[in-house]
Amino acid sequence: MLAVSGQLLPAGWQGRAFGEETASHAREPLDGKKKEKKDSIYIQELGGVEENTTNNRMEITAVIEALKVLQSKVSSLKASIIIYTDSNYLINGITKWVFGWQKNGWQTKDKKEVLNRDLWEKLFELTQEKDIEWKYVGGHIGISGNERTDYIATVFSDQKVLDLFEGDFKDYPLQSLFDISEDLEKSAVKKSSSSRSKAKAYSYLSQVGGEIEIHKNWTDCEKRVKGKSGVKFKKALNAEEEKEIIEEWSK
Repeated sequence: MLAVSGQLLPAGWQGRAFGEETASHAREPLDGKKKEKKDSIYIQELGGVEENTTNNRMEITAVIEALKVLQSKVSSLKASIIIYTDSNYLINGITKWVFGWQKNGWQTKDKKEVLNRDLWEKLFELTQEKDIEWKYVGGHIGISGNERTDYIATVFSDQKVLDLFEGDFKDYPLQSLFDISEDLEKSAVKKSSSSRSKAKAYSYLSQVGGEIEIHKNWTDCEKRVKGKSGVKFKKALNAEEEKEIIEEWSK
């Protein structure tokens, strides 16, 4: 599972590498019958933070770091790898767009320099001669592994300290890691939020230093809050909702 946090600076990234530590040899027990050593699942949580970066760069960084760990831990580089991510940008970039970028000298169709080229080149190199399956999982819909990655990425983006797990899966606190079924209630909330974000705004409200202002467009609202700490901003869909937001912020 991979996740990042933060669109403005700083941003944190998080990845989790896991794989089977296989044993090809057989051991000789006292009864003389050979038994294969049982495989174990190795888990290593990863995380970090960078200044002057973006969500997209952190998405790519997370998988680069996870693949580096897998290369050092997994005995066979021919092993199958499954990467779960909530980033379509990451999946499309490495499975589709990268080939066109390379062909066009790392330029887009509009003849512009490809963003994050340095990371895409690193990721492309790491994925060569590997059997990788890229799987999309929805973010913020209750998938336990994705929820954990979001939490770790947020902690790192806040530049706080967090103990990351490394060891056998049987000792891992999140035993539901491989359950990628979604929470229907959280999924419904996300869909509702998505519909709201697309709805036409009646107004935008901002609160800076305790002062509330009403804006008729997002540009003015963004200009007031951007780069400032301890601010609030919200979209109102009608006059009644605008009034409710003001009352809530005035408490």
